[in-house]
Amino acid sequence: MNSYPIRPVQAEEWPAFAAVDVEAFNIEGDETEGALFSAMQEFDRTLVAFDGSAPVGGTALYSLRMAVPGGVREVAGVTAVAVDPSHRRRGILRSLMTRQLTDLHEGGEAVAALYASESPIYRRYGYGVASHELSYRIPTRGSTAYVRDAPDDPGLRVRLLRPGKVDEARQDLAKVHAEAVPLRPGRYERTEARWNSRLSDGESRRRGSGPLRGVIVEDATGPRGYALFRIKDGWDSHGVPDCELTLVDLVALDPAAYAVTWRQLLDRDLVSTVVAQGPVDDPLTRLLAEPRHLHSTWSDELWVRLVDVDRALGMRAYAAPVDVVIDVTDPVCPWNERRFRLSGDRSGGTCTPTGDPADLTVPVQALGSAYLGGESLGSYHTAGLVSEHRPGAVAHLSTAMSWGVKPHCGLMF
Repeated sequence: MNSYPIRPVQAEEWPAFAAVDVEAFNIEGDETEGALFSAMQEFDRTLVAFDGSAPVGGTALYSLRMAVPGGVREVAGVTAVAVDPSHRRRGILRSLMTRQLTDLHEGGEAVAALYASESPIYRRYGYGVASHELSYRIPTRGSTAYVRDAPDDPGLRVRLLRPGKVDEARQDLAKVHAEAVPLRPGRYERTEARWNSRLSDGESRRRGSGPLRGVIVEDATGPRGYALFRIKDGWDSHGVPDCELTLVDLVALDPAAYAVTWRQLLDRDLVSTVVAQGPVDDPLTRLLAEPRHLHSTWSDELWVRLVDVDRALGMRAYAAPVDVVIDVTDPVCPWNERRFRLSGDRSGGTCTPTGDPADLTVPVQALGSAYLGGESLGSYHTAGLVSEHRPGAVAHLSTAMSWGVKPHCGLMF
């Protein structure tokens, strides 16, 4: 057990902890970025370890409203997990993470989520990969035609958001995003401070590219989709344009608006490459006549931890009727180490402790992985990490926990 006291940080102490974060992540401190980051913090939801009066490690929570199968629910967003390099290997991280989970159990959200800098760290504390992401490098010259039956709506029109003017459209951007949140598990509602960060256009955000630009796709009823992007100017040695467009954010409310929004990126004059990220079931993979040109790579995105298994499983819906007894293994949160009966369908679920025999044994990491509907418990069973005690129980639960839309968060927190 380490001897470094842990408590919430005071607002005036935040810059000192932010310096620990900068050092731990090997990043360059930036006054503007620091102010944006500070403005998003809920200081009473931070936990910082001190060596004397100096912060040497910490973690923080955001109070998020995130889409899960069946609705938008309260989720704790874990962020700023860092230990000063001078204080590694002293038990500080374990003390912080276990204290955070205990605090949530005693009066917080039933589900926690995070982006992992190193995946082995968070598996130790019960997190599982709940969503994945495709990263694209799309060559645009003659390779981005749509399939013939791609959706089209002649009532849609495009409005450009020019450099320096993007923030003026914030209300329309926020309206589209708010309507889109329930459509995909993993998305979360954005606060004003979050939008301030999303629309920030300082040099540290550009990373050699140009200023923030955008398009809004709208009809007579209002905005239906948008894209925010930056373009890096470039010409090859023969004077051929070779600009690179990097997508920052894209949200659309219907298939036609989505197709038109992407068309604006793929058809941009002088651009030879589009760089973007999206969910693994991104509609773009179906729209392109030759999807091989997406040149995509697959990586983990959002990680989820069920803090209280019964509360968490009881607050989502299920794709098919389910009635199983789950024996949960969770050495970090002993209150979850028991058997639960889960019953549910598309209208919702109930999960309560039970003494009935278990149908399957599942580690809490696997439940977190399957929670947003994107990952299969069957794959954990095949890997030998889930045990089945009643034939068919794994398939039964895995099918119920699946969802028609793959999860994707789309904005790191």
